[in-house]
Amino acid sequence: MSRLPQPLGRTGSGRILFFTGARQNRSSRILPVFLPFLGCPGHCVYCAQDKQTGHTDSEGLRAILAEAAKNAADLPPCGPQERRELAFYGGTFTALPAADRASCFELLDALRCEGRIRLARCSTRPDALSPAVLDELLRHGVDLVELGIQSFESEALSLSRRGYDRSAALAGCRAVTDAGLSLGIQLLPGMPGSTPDVFLDDVRTALSLSPACLRFYPCLVPEGTTLARWFREGRFAPWTVEQTVRTLGEALNMAWQAQVPVIRLSVAPESAFDAALLAGPRHPALGALIQAEALLRAAENAVNALGRAPERLTLPQSCQGFMYGDRGALKPRWQALGLGPERIAFARDASAAELV
Repeated sequence: MSRLPQPLGRTGSGRILFFTGARQNRSSRILPVFLPFLGCPGHCVYCAQDKQTGHTDSEGLRAILAEAAKNAADLPPCGPQERRELAFYGGTFTALPAADRASCFELLDALRCEGRIRLARCSTRPDALSPAVLDELLRHGVDLVELGIQSFESEALSLSRRGYDRSAALAGCRAVTDAGLSLGIQLLPGMPGSTPDVFLDDVRTALSLSPACLRFYPCLVPEGTTLARWFREGRFAPWTVEQTVRTLGEALNMAWQAQVPVIRLSVAPESAFDAALLAGPRHPALGALIQAEALLRAAENAVNALGRAPERLTLPQSCQGFMYGDRGALKPRWQALGLGPERIAFARDASAAELV
Protein backbone atom coordinates (compact mmCIF):
# COMPACT_ATOMS: atom_id res chain seq x y z
CA MET A 1 0.00 0.00 0.00
CA SER A 2 1.39 3.41 -0.94
CA ARG A 3 2.55 5.60 1.92
CA LEU A 4 1.43 9.20 1.47
CA PRO A 5 2.53 12.39 3.23
CA GLN A 6 0.21 13.20 6.11
CA PRO A 7 0.45 14.33 9.73
CA LEU A 8 1.18 11.56 12.21
CA GLY A 9 -2.19 12.07 13.84
CA ARG A 10 -4.46 14.03 16.11
CA THR A 11 -4.33 13.22 19.80
CA GLY A 12 -7.29 13.31 22.15
CA SER A 13 -6.35 16.78 23.39
CA GLY A 14 -6.57 18.38 19.93
CA ARG A 15 -2.86 18.30 19.12
CA ILE A 16 -1.31 17.36 15.80
CA LEU A 17 1.86 15.29 15.76
CA PHE A 18 4.05 14.92 12.68
CA PHE A 19 7.53 13.67 11.85
CA THR A 20 10.50 15.84 10.92
CA GLY A 21 13.17 13.25 10.23
CA ALA A 22 15.88 12.22 12.65
CA ARG A 23 19.62 12.57 12.99
CA GLN A 24 21.63 9.55 11.95
CA ASN A 25 23.05 7.54 14.83
CA ARG A 26 26.48 9.04 15.50
CA SER A 27 27.79 5.68 16.72
CA SER A 28 27.31 4.34 13.18
CA ARG A 29 30.17 4.78 10.71
CA ILE A 30 30.52 3.82 7.09
CA LEU A 31 33.78 2.42 5.75
CA PRO A 32 33.29 3.01 2.00
CA VAL A 33 34.89 0.96 -0.75
CA PHE A 34 34.25 2.69 -4.08
CA LEU A 35 34.29 0.46 -7.17
CA PRO A 36 33.88 2.85 -10.14
CA PHE A 37 32.30 1.34 -13.26
CA LEU A 38 33.26 -2.19 -12.17
CA GLY A 39 30.57 -4.65 -13.24
CA CYS A 40 28.62 -1.99 -15.14
CA PRO A 41 27.23 -3.19 -18.49
CA GLY A 42 27.67 0.30 -19.99
CA HIS A 43 27.82 4.00 -19.17
CA CYS A 44 24.58 5.85 -18.49
CA VAL A 45 24.21 9.24 -20.14
CA TYR A 46 24.83 11.16 -16.90
CA CYS A 47 27.58 9.01 -15.34
CA ALA A 48 31.10 10.37 -14.68
CA GLN A 49 32.59 8.03 -12.08
CA ASP A 50 35.96 8.41 -13.84
CA LYS A 51 36.05 12.00 -12.58
CA GLN A 52 36.17 10.67 -9.01
CA THR A 53 38.83 7.93 -9.26
CA GLY A 54 41.38 6.48 -11.65
CA HIS A 55 40.69 2.83 -10.71
CA THR A 56 38.78 1.07 -13.48
CA ASP A 57 40.09 -2.51 -13.90
CA SER A 58 40.89 -5.67 -11.93
CA GLU A 59 44.30 -4.36 -10.90
CA GLY A 60 42.44 -1.30 -9.68
CA LEU A 61 40.13 -3.52 -7.63
CA ARG A 62 43.07 -5.14 -5.85
CA ALA A 63 44.52 -1.72 -5.08
CA ILE A 64 41.16 -0.45 -3.84
CA LEU A 65 40.67 -3.43 -1.52
CA ALA A 66 44.23 -3.15 -0.22
CA GLU A 67 43.67 0.53 0.57
CA ALA A 68 40.38 -0.29 2.35
CA ALA A 69 42.09 -2.98 4.43
CA LYS A 70 44.84 -0.53 5.38
CA ASN A 71 42.30 2.11 6.43
CA ALA A 72 40.31 -0.45 8.43
CA ALA A 73 43.47 -1.63 10.23
CA ASP A 74 43.73 1.83 11.81
CA LEU A 75 40.26 1.46 13.34
CA PRO A 76 39.77 -0.06 16.79
CA PRO A 77 37.36 -2.96 17.15
CA CYS A 78 33.72 -1.87 17.38
CA GLY A 79 32.48 -0.92 20.82
CA PRO A 80 29.30 -2.43 22.29
CA GLN A 81 27.05 0.25 20.76
CA GLU A 82 28.92 0.80 17.49
CA ARG A 83 27.38 -0.33 14.20
CA ARG A 84 30.32 0.30 11.90
CA GLU A 85 29.54 -0.77 8.35
CA LEU A 86 31.51 -1.79 5.27
CA ALA A 87 29.90 -0.42 2.11
CA PHE A 88 30.73 -1.36 -1.49
CA TYR A 89 29.66 1.65 -3.56
CA GLY A 90 29.79 2.46 -7.26
CA GLY A 91 29.85 0.05 -10.16
CA THR A 92 27.48 -2.92 -10.12
CA PHE A 93 28.57 -5.13 -7.26
CA THR A 94 26.44 -8.17 -8.06
CA ALA A 95 27.61 -8.15 -11.70
CA LEU A 96 31.32 -8.28 -10.82
CA PRO A 97 33.13 -11.42 -11.96
CA ALA A 98 32.78 -14.13 -9.32
CA ALA A 99 36.49 -13.96 -8.48
CA ASP A 100 36.28 -10.20 -7.87
CA ARG A 101 33.23 -10.60 -5.64
CA ALA A 102 35.12 -13.30 -3.74
CA SER A 103 37.96 -10.83 -3.12
CA CYS A 104 35.46 -8.31 -1.75
CA PHE A 105 33.92 -10.95 0.49
CA GLU A 106 37.37 -11.92 1.80
CA LEU A 107 37.80 -8.35 3.01
CA LEU A 108 34.29 -8.31 4.48
CA ASP A 109 34.74 -11.63 6.28
CA ALA A 110 38.15 -10.64 7.68
CA LEU A 111 36.97 -7.27 9.02
CA ARG A 112 33.90 -8.82 10.62
CA CYS A 113 36.02 -11.57 12.19
CA GLU A 114 38.35 -8.91 13.63
CA GLY A 115 35.36 -7.03 15.02
CA ARG A 116 36.15 -3.92 13.00
CA ILE A 117 32.74 -3.90 11.32
CA ARG A 118 29.33 -5.24 12.26
CA LEU A 119 27.28 -4.55 9.12
CA ALA A 120 27.75 -4.52 5.35
CA ARG A 121 25.95 -3.14 2.31
CA CYS A 122 26.48 -3.00 -1.44
CA SER A 123 25.02 -1.04 -4.33
CA THR A 124 23.93 -2.58 -7.62
CA ARG A 125 21.34 -2.56 -10.40
CA PRO A 126 17.83 -4.02 -10.14
CA ASP A 127 18.43 -6.26 -13.16
CA ALA A 128 21.58 -7.88 -11.71
CA LEU A 129 20.02 -9.93 -8.92
CA SER A 130 19.91 -13.65 -9.61
CA PRO A 131 18.76 -15.98 -6.79
CA ALA A 132 22.31 -17.35 -6.63
CA VAL A 133 23.93 -13.97 -6.09
CA LEU A 134 21.32 -12.93 -3.52
CA ASP A 135 22.05 -16.14 -1.62
CA GLU A 136 25.75 -15.31 -1.84
CA LEU A 137 25.14 -11.90 -0.27
CA LEU A 138 23.22 -13.50 2.57
CA ARG A 139 25.90 -16.13 3.21
CA HIS A 140 28.55 -13.45 3.56
CA GLY A 141 26.47 -11.34 5.90
CA VAL A 142 25.49 -8.45 3.64
CA ASP A 143 22.63 -6.69 5.42
CA LEU A 144 21.41 -4.07 2.96
CA VAL A 145 21.35 -3.80 -0.84
CA GLU A 146 21.01 -0.34 -2.37
CA LEU A 147 19.53 -0.39 -5.85
CA GLY A 148 20.35 2.38 -8.31
CA ILE A 149 16.78 2.52 -9.56
CA GLN A 150 17.05 6.21 -10.66
CA SER A 151 13.38 6.21 -11.77
CA PHE A 152 10.42 3.87 -12.02
CA GLU A 153 9.30 5.65 -15.21
CA SER A 154 10.13 3.50 -18.25
CA GLU A 155 10.56 6.47 -20.60
CA ALA A 156 13.06 8.16 -18.28
CA LEU A 157 14.97 4.89 -17.90
CA SER A 158 15.10 4.47 -21.67
CA LEU A 159 16.29 8.04 -22.29
CA SER A 160 19.12 7.55 -19.79
CA ARG A 161 20.06 4.17 -21.32
CA ARG A 162 19.63 2.26 -18.08
CA GLY A 163 18.82 -0.95 -19.93
CA TYR A 164 15.72 -1.95 -17.96
CA ASP A 165 12.13 -0.73 -17.53
CA ARG A 166 9.67 -0.11 -14.70
CA SER A 167 8.73 -3.76 -14.33
CA ALA A 168 12.39 -4.78 -13.94
CA ALA A 169 12.96 -2.01 -11.41
CA LEU A 170 10.01 -3.18 -9.32
CA ALA A 171 11.05 -6.83 -9.64
CA GLY A 172 14.56 -6.01 -8.44
CA CYS A 173 13.26 -4.23 -5.33
CA ARG A 174 10.97 -7.13 -4.48
CA ALA A 175 13.75 -9.68 -5.06
CA VAL A 176 15.89 -7.96 -2.41
CA THR A 177 13.19 -7.90 0.25
CA ASP A 178 11.92 -11.40 -0.63
CA ALA A 179 15.46 -12.67 -0.05
CA GLY A 180 15.39 -11.26 3.49
CA LEU A 181 17.74 -8.35 2.78
CA SER A 182 17.06 -4.71 3.65
CA LEU A 183 16.39 -2.51 0.63
CA GLY A 184 17.82 0.90 -0.20
CA ILE A 185 16.55 2.84 -3.23
CA GLN A 186 18.51 5.52 -5.05
CA LEU A 187 16.58 8.00 -7.20
CA LEU A 188 17.86 10.60 -9.68
CA PRO A 189 15.48 13.59 -9.81
CA GLY A 190 15.91 15.71 -12.92
CA MET A 191 17.34 12.94 -15.13
CA PRO A 192 16.19 12.98 -18.77
CA GLY A 193 12.47 12.31 -18.80
CA SER A 194 12.04 13.07 -15.08
CA THR A 195 9.70 15.99 -14.37
CA PRO A 196 8.80 16.99 -10.80
CA ASP A 197 5.55 15.05 -11.13
CA VAL A 198 7.40 11.96 -12.41
CA PHE A 199 9.88 12.17 -9.54
CA LEU A 200 7.19 12.52 -6.89
CA ASP A 201 5.45 9.46 -8.37
CA ASP A 202 8.83 7.69 -8.14
CA VAL A 203 9.01 8.55 -4.44
CA ARG A 204 5.48 7.26 -3.82
CA THR A 205 6.36 4.03 -5.60
CA ALA A 206 9.60 3.70 -3.63
CA LEU A 207 7.82 4.23 -0.30
CA SER A 208 5.22 1.60 -1.21
CA LEU A 209 8.06 -0.95 -1.35
CA SER A 210 8.97 -0.46 2.34
CA PRO A 211 12.64 0.47 1.86
CA ALA A 212 15.03 0.80 4.78
CA CYS A 213 16.39 4.04 3.28
CA LEU A 214 16.30 6.31 0.25
CA ARG A 215 18.88 8.47 -1.49
CA PHE A 216 18.08 11.44 -3.74
CA TYR A 217 20.83 12.48 -6.16
CA PRO A 218 19.73 15.55 -8.19
CA CYS A 219 20.93 15.08 -11.76
CA LEU A 220 24.01 17.15 -12.68
CA VAL A 221 25.79 17.66 -16.02
CA PRO A 222 29.48 16.64 -15.83
CA GLU A 223 31.88 17.12 -18.71
CA GLY A 224 32.67 14.07 -20.79
CA THR A 225 29.19 12.54 -20.63
CA THR A 226 26.46 12.13 -23.21
CA LEU A 227 24.39 14.46 -21.06
CA ALA A 228 27.01 17.17 -21.50
CA ARG A 229 26.68 16.90 -25.28
CA TRP A 230 22.88 17.01 -25.02
CA PHE A 231 23.14 20.08 -22.78
CA ARG A 232 25.33 21.90 -25.30
CA GLU A 233 22.96 20.94 -28.10
CA GLY A 234 19.97 22.26 -26.16
CA ARG A 235 18.45 18.77 -25.87
CA PHE A 236 18.62 18.68 -22.06
CA ALA A 237 17.96 21.32 -19.42
CA PRO A 238 18.80 20.46 -15.79
CA TRP A 239 16.55 21.52 -12.95
CA THR A 240 17.31 24.82 -11.24
CA VAL A 241 18.26 24.95 -7.57
CA GLU A 242 14.86 26.47 -6.77
CA GLN A 243 12.97 23.73 -8.62
CA THR A 244 15.12 21.08 -6.93
CA VAL A 245 14.55 22.49 -3.44
CA ARG A 246 10.80 22.77 -3.98
CA THR A 247 10.38 19.27 -5.41
CA LEU A 248 12.77 17.44 -3.11
CA GLY A 249 11.33 19.31 -0.14
CA GLU A 250 7.95 17.79 -0.90
CA ALA A 251 9.54 14.38 -1.48
CA LEU A 252 11.52 14.52 1.77
CA ASN A 253 8.39 15.34 3.74
CA MET A 254 6.67 12.34 2.17
CA ALA A 255 9.53 10.14 3.36
CA TRP A 256 9.51 11.71 6.84
CA GLN A 257 5.83 10.98 7.33
CA ALA A 258 6.38 7.39 6.15
CA GLN A 259 9.31 7.21 8.62
CA VAL A 260 11.76 6.19 5.91
CA PRO A 261 15.16 7.89 6.29
CA VAL A 262 16.58 9.77 3.32
CA ILE A 263 20.32 9.41 3.83
CA ARG A 264 21.50 11.60 0.94
CA LEU A 265 19.98 14.71 -0.64
CA SER A 266 22.74 15.68 -3.05
CA VAL A 267 25.93 14.39 -4.65
CA ALA A 268 28.78 14.52 -2.12
CA PRO A 269 31.41 17.24 -2.67
CA GLU A 270 34.29 16.00 -4.81
CA SER A 271 36.84 18.48 -6.19
CA ALA A 272 37.49 16.67 -9.49
CA PHE A 273 33.79 16.12 -10.07
CA ASP A 274 32.87 19.71 -9.21
CA ALA A 275 35.57 21.02 -11.54
CA ALA A 276 34.02 19.02 -14.39
CA LEU A 277 30.45 20.25 -13.84
CA LEU A 278 28.82 22.23 -16.62
CA ALA A 279 25.37 22.75 -15.14
CA GLY A 280 22.83 21.48 -12.67
CA PRO A 281 21.42 22.18 -9.19
CA ARG A 282 24.66 22.50 -7.20
CA HIS A 283 24.62 24.52 -3.95
CA PRO A 284 26.89 24.24 -0.90
CA ALA A 285 23.88 24.01 1.43
CA LEU A 286 21.46 22.16 -0.84
CA GLY A 287 20.64 19.50 1.76
CA ALA A 288 19.78 22.09 4.41
CA LEU A 289 17.63 24.05 1.96
CA ILE A 290 15.68 20.89 1.10
CA GLN A 291 15.21 20.04 4.77
CA ALA A 292 13.94 23.55 5.47
CA GLU A 293 11.38 23.26 2.66
CA ALA A 294 10.30 19.82 3.87
CA LEU A 295 9.81 21.06 7.43
CA LEU A 296 7.71 23.99 6.28
CA ARG A 297 5.53 21.73 4.13
CA ALA A 298 5.05 19.36 7.06
CA ALA A 299 3.98 22.30 9.23
CA GLU A 300 1.60 23.59 6.54
CA ASN A 301 -0.08 20.18 6.36
CA ALA A 302 -0.37 20.06 10.15
CA VAL A 303 -1.91 23.54 10.36
CA ASN A 304 -4.46 22.58 7.71
CA ALA A 305 -5.29 19.41 9.64
CA LEU A 306 -5.63 21.38 12.89
CA GLY A 307 -8.39 23.48 11.32
CA ARG A 308 -7.76 26.62 13.39
CA ALA A 309 -5.06 29.16 14.15
CA PRO A 310 -2.13 27.40 15.82
CA GLU A 311 -1.11 28.35 19.35
CA ARG A 312 2.29 26.70 19.61
CA LEU A 313 4.63 24.45 17.65
CA THR A 314 7.26 22.33 19.39
CA LEU A 315 10.00 20.99 17.14
CA PRO A 316 12.90 18.60 17.72
CA GLN A 317 15.99 20.67 18.50
CA SER A 318 17.73 19.22 15.42
CA CYS A 319 15.44 21.41 13.25
CA GLN A 320 16.65 24.66 14.78
CA GLY A 321 19.65 25.13 12.54
CA PHE A 322 17.89 24.85 9.18
CA MET A 323 14.20 25.71 9.60
CA TYR A 324 14.32 29.27 8.21
CA GLY A 325 16.32 28.39 5.10
CA ASP A 326 19.03 30.52 3.51
CA ARG A 327 19.45 33.77 5.47
CA GLY A 328 15.94 33.53 6.89
CA ALA A 329 14.24 33.36 3.49
CA LEU A 330 11.41 31.18 4.82
CA LYS A 331 10.46 33.38 7.78
CA PRO A 332 7.59 35.10 5.91
CA ARG A 333 6.03 31.73 5.08
CA TRP A 334 6.25 30.65 8.72
CA GLN A 335 4.65 33.95 9.75
CA ALA A 336 1.87 33.40 7.22
CA LEU A 337 1.06 30.13 9.00
CA GLY A 338 0.64 32.04 12.26
CA LEU A 339 3.89 30.58 13.55
CA GLY A 340 6.21 33.43 14.37
CA PRO A 341 9.30 32.80 16.53
CA GLU A 342 7.31 33.52 19.70
CA ARG A 343 5.07 30.51 18.99
CA ILE A 344 7.88 28.03 18.23
CA ALA A 345 9.83 26.06 20.81
CA PHE A 346 12.46 23.33 20.56
CA ALA A 347 12.76 20.16 22.61
CA ARG A 348 16.02 18.22 22.86
CA ASP A 349 14.41 14.79 23.29
CA ALA A 350 11.44 15.19 20.93
CA SER A 351 10.99 12.45 18.31
CA ALA A 352 8.14 14.27 16.52
CA ALA A 353 6.78 17.78 16.17
CA GLU A 354 3.71 18.82 18.13
CA LEU A 355 1.26 21.50 17.00
CA VAL A 356 -1.46 22.82 19.32
